[in-house]
Amino acid sequence: MTDIPPDRLSADPNSPHHDADLLERGVGVRFKGVEKNNVEEYCVSEGWVRLSVGTTTDRHGRPMTIKLRGEVEPYFRDEA
Repeated sequence: MTDIPPDRLSADPNSPHHDADLLERGVGVRFKGVEKNNVEEYCVSEGWVRLSVGTTTDRHGRPMTIKLRGEVEPYFRDEA
């Protein structure tokens, strides 16, 4: 494994950007310098995060999300 998180990562298992091994290792995200714990998906190159909004879900049972733009800094929470 590399020490640099991927450019794009999703917590949704149906997404093509989902990687269970990386999520199990623990990926943290700083958005605009503030650590976020409710990130469902992020993209560094495009500069956006998708955050879950409360505990509400859509009709398919997935968390409701909001997409925000800004500086995204992913990092691994533990060592390799």
